Amino acid sequence: MNAIKLELHDDELDEPYDEDEEEEDDADRFVNLALLSHIAVKVRDQVPRGTHVKGGIPYQRAFTGRDIVNTIQRLVQRDLMMNLGVQTSNDRQIALQVARSLQSQLFFYEVEWGGRVLADSVEDVYMFLDDEVEGMSDGAPREELPTSVVTVLTKCYSASCVDGEECFSFACPRRSGSTTSVVDSPNEQKREWTQSVEPSVLHSLPEAEVKRQGIIHKVISKEEQYVQDLDTLESLFIRGLRRSIPPVMPPDALEEFIDEVFGNVLEVRECNRRLLEAMAVRKREQAPIIHRIGDIFLNAAADFRQTYPIYVGHLPVAEKRVKDEAESNAEFRRFLEQCARHPDSRRLDLKHFISRPSEHLLKYPVLLDAVLQETDKENPDSDYLVEAIQAMRNLSSIAQLRTFQSAMGRGPTGKLQWHDLVAPEVRETISKKEAKRQAIIFEVIQTEMVYVKDLEVVVSLFVRPLRAMNPPIIPRERISQFIQDVFYNINELYKHHRKMLDRLHEIQREQHPLIHSLSEPIFDAALNWREAYMEYIPHYPIAAYKIDDEMANNASFKTFVEQCTRHPDARRLDMKAFINRPIPRLLRYELLLKAILDETPRDHEDHDSIPQILEIIKDLGKATEPGVSTAKQKVELWRYNANLVFKPGETVDMDLLDETRTLIHTGKLLRQPETGFEWNGWSELFVLLFDNYLVMTKPKEKDGVTKYHVNRRPIPLDLLSLVNFVDPPQQRGTGILRGLRHGTSETASQANPLGNVENDSRVVYPCTIHHNGRMGGLYTLYAESAAARVEWLQKLQEATGLRSVVQESNKVFEIEPLSSDTFLVPNITNSQQPSWSEDNQYTGRVTCSVPFSTADGRGLVAIGCAEGVWIGLRHDSRSLKRVLHLKHVTQCAMLEDFGIFLVLADKSLFAYHIEALVPSQPTSHMHTSRTPQKLNGNKDVQFFSVGTLNGRTLVIYMKKKGLDSVFRVLEPVTGKIAEKQKNPGTFGRFGFGQHRSEWFRIYRQDFFLPSEAYDLIFLKARIAILCQKGFEIMDLSDFKSVTIPQRDDPRLAPLAKRCESCRPLGMFRTSENEFLLCYNEFGLYVDRHGDPSRQSGTIEWEGTAEKVAWHPPYILLFDSRFIEIRHIDTGRLVQIIPGNEIRCLWDGRGGGAPPVMTPGPDGWQDGTSQESRVHAAMRAEPMPGMPRVKGSYQHVFELVPTIPLYLPGSLSSPGPDTYFPPASPPMSPRMSTASWT
Repeated sequence: MNAIKLELHDDELDEPYDEDEEEEDDADRFVNLALLSHIAVKVRDQVPRGTHVKGGIPYQRAFTGRDIVNTIQRLVQRDLMMNLGVQTSNDRQIALQVARSLQSQLFFYEVEWGGRVLADSVEDVYMFLDDEVEGMSDGAPREELPTSVVTVLTKCYSASCVDGEECFSFACPRRSGSTTSVVDSPNEQKREWTQSVEPSVLHSLPEAEVKRQGIIHKVISKEEQYVQDLDTLESLFIRGLRRSIPPVMPPDALEEFIDEVFGNVLEVRECNRRLLEAMAVRKREQAPIIHRIGDIFLNAAADFRQTYPIYVGHLPVAEKRVKDEAESNAEFRRFLEQCARHPDSRRLDLKHFISRPSEHLLKYPVLLDAVLQETDKENPDSDYLVEAIQAMRNLSSIAQLRTFQSAMGRGPTGKLQWHDLVAPEVRETISKKEAKRQAIIFEVIQTEMVYVKDLEVVVSLFVRPLRAMNPPIIPRERISQFIQDVFYNINELYKHHRKMLDRLHEIQREQHPLIHSLSEPIFDAALNWREAYMEYIPHYPIAAYKIDDEMANNASFKTFVEQCTRHPDARRLDMKAFINRPIPRLLRYELLLKAILDETPRDHEDHDSIPQILEIIKDLGKATEPGVSTAKQKVELWRYNANLVFKPGETVDMDLLDETRTLIHTGKLLRQPETGFEWNGWSELFVLLFDNYLVMTKPKEKDGVTKYHVNRRPIPLDLLSLVNFVDPPQQRGTGILRGLRHGTSETASQANPLGNVENDSRVVYPCTIHHNGRMGGLYTLYAESAAARVEWLQKLQEATGLRSVVQESNKVFEIEPLSSDTFLVPNITNSQQPSWSEDNQYTGRVTCSVPFSTADGRGLVAIGCAEGVWIGLRHDSRSLKRVLHLKHVTQCAMLEDFGIFLVLADKSLFAYHIEALVPSQPTSHMHTSRTPQKLNGNKDVQFFSVGTLNGRTLVIYMKKKGLDSVFRVLEPVTGKIAEKQKNPGTFGRFGFGQHRSEWFRIYRQDFFLPSEAYDLIFLKARIAILCQKGFEIMDLSDFKSVTIPQRDDPRLAPLAKRCESCRPLGMFRTSENEFLLCYNEFGLYVDRHGDPSRQSGTIEWEGTAEKVAWHPPYILLFDSRFIEIRHIDTGRLVQIIPGNEIRCLWDGRGGGAPPVMTPGPDGWQDGTSQESRVHAAMRAEPMPGMPRVKGSYQHVFELVPTIPLYLPGSLSSPGPDTYFPPASPPMSPRMSTASWT
């Protein structure tokens, strides 16, 4: 077995093999410490023996009472743990009781045969009887051993009691708390020293020596009582807290509480036990007269230096923790009351016991001085006493300094000044200049303590309660973000300053009362905290705003802040004052360090180091200025965003909370209303110029808060034109009805013929701008001075120029030309103009287009106009050729899967085989006919729509019949399309009494709608008809339909009226359960049941849309003057493309574009397709250097999505994660009784 063990554990080969230890373990198996005889044998073998002196007589091979108790305690502890598995706290009491049992049976004796009961001390000396016999071996057997049974150490009597299982016996030692407590015998009655000394000895001593001995014995008596109090502190309070049932507090909190309240009190007790033991030994050796005691206390002072300052310095913190816990914890209060009634406490509370070391330390100099007064100067102890007194006083001074440091600027101790902690005799030896320097150095440390404590209070008073509150006063989903926004990296600042303060305290403890320099720790900290302050200081305006905003909108949070302000630790400072503390602290360093420098001798090293520190701090302040300015601008912008008030239903999302949004200029401008009924005919506007909008408001103050009521619809800078800023100044008129008269204002030269314009307060300077939107027009505002007008002009030019650059760099879509010089229209429309020919280049107005791919993979585009259809390669305008000579082409589409090209010309719908128009092979046209099949009868088709329904490709066209809209649904027939047409020379007429088209068949019977229809959209399982009533959602399987938006709710009557007055243009899915309905003037979000789904109401377009296109996640609204692009999830304006005579040619339907996917649960945040889905046309402006033509070219282009370089805000694209997902057509789930989708 040994070989195997060595082989498996190679690391144990070098360990020595202890044969004696193994033999001892074998022998212990037969030892039962419950038998006193076995204990006696062990004690005799293991108790340490030595030479001890008592009464001046040395005794060899002797031991003290503490030696034998220690030996028995080790045996008892090991036996309880090894055999019974029990841990107990009264093992020393058990050991003392066993030792007394051995003494009572004369196993050992007191060397003076005094007959006193053995005590756990070093005062008495004992010996074994066997040790008196010379030559007797230590291991020689003794004829008679003590006999008894130690019941505390007996095992359980139950045979079923085994490890790991609970025993039924109530007295089982394995049961918690079942170990029998041993009560010590009552202490002997303390007697005065004079009563314990022989009268003859007493009469032989001088009176002074008698008094001296009496004082010394009182000192020993007080020390004994003090150590006993510390024992009570441990047994009654520390152990009591751990054993309390029910628990006073949770286990993890309990240990932290014990550490904070009791600190190193057990180490303090051990120091005093050593002192008491030293005095007991001295008393034993020199009794009845103790000749020296000063040397003992001098050694004790050195021993105390490691423990007492720490404990006494921490005492204020401990007392405060006890007070706070007692106020908030009823169980703890009950525990303290029970302890106060315990006999050992002598009716004293916990505060008395934890303050005992501090009080006792202050008594040492007084007691020793009393001994010194009665000590003869020739006595050698006199010098020891003097040194001991000074050492104890120095120790008290160090402890007081520790107390000051632990107070962290709080309470009376924290308000102490340098002169309060320096003895008068020391102050007298210091010059006034140096004393002033030391006082300033002390102030640096003191103010740093207050600052660090304030940073701690931020966490304890604000952060932790905010996180722990239940119910929370701030919603849980944003509490973490709020704490981050408000307190930011203040914890990082705390770590830097806590580290610096620890070093300052260390220097203060080592060098007090004269500190040489503090430059090194401050210099090191200044280098390390730079980055933390560079982040914190610029963020402060944002943090302050977040607090103000939360208090303004959250009454519970406001109450919380007010309650915290009344907390004693807050010193009546509110939350904003605490988070502002780091900023003035840097300035305070400058003042204090300069003051130190002024009082420092010229040859001192601080004259080199302090200027470097000042330079670092000044540089830090300058470096934070730009960030602070930016943060203030951002906060100002946020305040405007929070206080802007729109008229009902006119809210505009200007994205003012975007990280990159900036406020360029604000100021007052005047406006003269058209009615003139306002007082004096003039009104004052407060105008805000952001980097994306110009907003005109009227400020109104209420309850100290200024609200800005929007006076006119905000103007996007993309639609803003600066018309006139040079008109001569005008003079305001007076009178209530002045504005109703003609000539409401007159030029300043007319009103003031002397020409003193600058000094006339009635003179105003006109500024004319133009809003190129649906609700825009010319605005003439008036500045109060020429300088103000010039400033507004400069700021507006700056804003519009910056906006143009940003938009160009971050546009969502860019224009990709399809044709620039092919399609020409005359400048003056002439109804009699000749048709297009080689000589006549006029093609007429472009009306439609569609991209497609042929069987051989060519990417083509078909463009329809008034004079026919042109087809050519994409992005190669020179390849465009006229392939169909049709008049008034208004719509075209391509069925790529069937090779069919559909054209609506002059209200007739034709179907062409694409191979007949653009052959993929030279001979392919021989197998296909160029003759189309006409799908309708008379010229009555208004529009058609192509799409997929339930996996089947359908063509639906609409024709008018009176006031009704009649729809026919056709489905292409694959087999017939592939056949060669039988009668190529004639048109086949389809329906209404005419010949049927061979390529298409009727999918469903005709249906009609008693309303004018404008368009038709394919959903997943239904169709949506856009008509005068709104959006008619129809199921073709049973022709059941429902109209949205819902109009039954009386609360929606104004909205319903608005919908009836506008024209529907499109319907797009924003998420699984929401749609955006687009009208020509506004958009409306609705749920699956057709009810408005958002409280924001409608989204008002900037222009009047003539058509809307869909390129997920954007909708494109076509006004004749510009293309308005918005994000469908938010409705936010992201781009404007200006132009002239703009119109949409292809909106993504009926072409070769990939299908659009259904949005996810969170909308279209995942991105968009990079493929173009929209074509448009605008009138092209003449290019410099191009030959002049008698007409205008039409610029045909496609809109291709692009990725912005960076994200400037609302008129830019959203984040990059919104781009390029796979696309699919907008789908809708099945219709149910509860939902129209």
